[in-house]
Amino acid sequence: MHSSIASFQWLLYIFTVISSLQVSATRFNIPRLSPTRGTILQNPEILSATISEDFQTFYYNQTLDHFNYRPESYSTFQQRYVINFKYWGGGAGADANAPIFVYLGAEEPLDGDISIIGFLTDNAARFNALLVYIEHRYYGKSIPFGSREEALKNASTLGYFNSAQAITDYAEILLYIKEKFNARHSPVIVIGGSYGGMLATWFRLKYPHVALGALASSAPILYFDDITPQNGYYSIVTRDFREASETCYETIMKSWAEIEKVASKPDGLSILSKKFRTCKPLKDSYELEDYLELVFADAAQYNQPPKYPVNMLCGGIDGAALGTDNDILSKIFAGVVASKGNKTCYVNPPINESETTVGYRWQTCSEMVMPIGIDNTTMFPPDPFELSNYIDDCKKLYGVSPRPHWATTYYGGYDIKLILQRFASNIIFSNGLRDPYSSGGVLEDISESVIAIHTVNGSHCLDILRANQDSDPDWLVMQRKAEVEIIEGWISKYYDDLKAVQ
Repeated sequence: MHSSIASFQWLLYIFTVISSLQVSATRFNIPRLSPTRGTILQNPEILSATISEDFQTFYYNQTLDHFNYRPESYSTFQQRYVINFKYWGGGAGADANAPIFVYLGAEEPLDGDISIIGFLTDNAARFNALLVYIEHRYYGKSIPFGSREEALKNASTLGYFNSAQAITDYAEILLYIKEKFNARHSPVIVIGGSYGGMLATWFRLKYPHVALGALASSAPILYFDDITPQNGYYSIVTRDFREASETCYETIMKSWAEIEKVASKPDGLSILSKKFRTCKPLKDSYELEDYLELVFADAAQYNQPPKYPVNMLCGGIDGAALGTDNDILSKIFAGVVASKGNKTCYVNPPINESETTVGYRWQTCSEMVMPIGIDNTTMFPPDPFELSNYIDDCKKLYGVSPRPHWATTYYGGYDIKLILQRFASNIIFSNGLRDPYSSGGVLEDISESVIAIHTVNGSHCLDILRANQDSDPDWLVMQRKAEVEIIEGWISKYYDDLKAVQ
């Protein structure tokens, strides 16, 4: 009976969230921070079954609240982490003080990351490294309060769901691993992509006694508190499409007015629903516009070889001009089909929100307030980020207000070169300049050891994905080579320092 009540409360909560979002005018469709396009999240059980036997799963009895001393703070939950011992120390393990490479899980279950993130496994043999992957609290199998329903029930249980708690989780687990495997002097390199890249950066800054260095791939740590212009993200999306095809860019830019023109007709929404093969009749034109906006943004953010989604989408749009249905909206729909494949329906499919969608919404409504907006200089309709509306809508969802200045207060961000050049060390900020989130990334060296590496044609987190000798362009191979050599230098100097004090 208790489980039935809990399930009902959970469904009621999800319904309330979805309903609130549907009536809200606030920009909640902030592009996801993830190394992958999201399809990896659909079947984590299947992915788990395909992971090599070299990966062993463990659980750590994690503290719920690291920062308070109330009785409830001492509650614990099981946090998942995975270890690959195959290459460690060339068989000597801790006896060789061999390094530990750590992937910091982000806003999704760990399973997909192990299958997709290749930087650790691709370089493990070269470094004789122990590989560790740690799941972020509240995702996957690392759920406090005994169940997902209970953990996500309200703001009181969600209140322990934040980045500061998460990186302290990682510190506890790594210190435990080093003690358990007698690896006190094994240097730790933390690696993360997107939000995980932010965590890797912040971990190195907050826990330098645990991690020797960090590789932060596509980490928009400057997209807070208006350090980065609000339209930075969508300006790069626009540039990507314009560079791919001027006619494609112009068609997209003209399409928004055409959508509104058709929608204003008595049967306009019905016409649009039929033309775009929507899964259910459109309720308003914004439903279609929001969908298209995210399709274009997704293509730009993950515009990686060998398929290059922006080129595929623009190929569909420009190719439609040669057919009989060559009006603007037919061209746009042809681009959607080229990008998404031929499906029975598009736009508003049945709602099946993943735990990532639900979890990330809380994170963006609490501390990860990234003011991404659109001005009148892009190919999209103007849609500025209005903080007051954003706060009001988050309060409606959760009963608490976001803290838009917390990230810069706790981690910094303003005058980053001035501040970090004397304080920080051993961080690589890697970015692809075709990634819209690179607008909030660190693109210039801060010091000799806080280094920015970027590629003109790179996309989101491309450097930490699994290498492909058949399709990886030379510039990507060279980017990874440079990162590996920098990390080798950190570790070599660490061993010299270790020898000097022993």
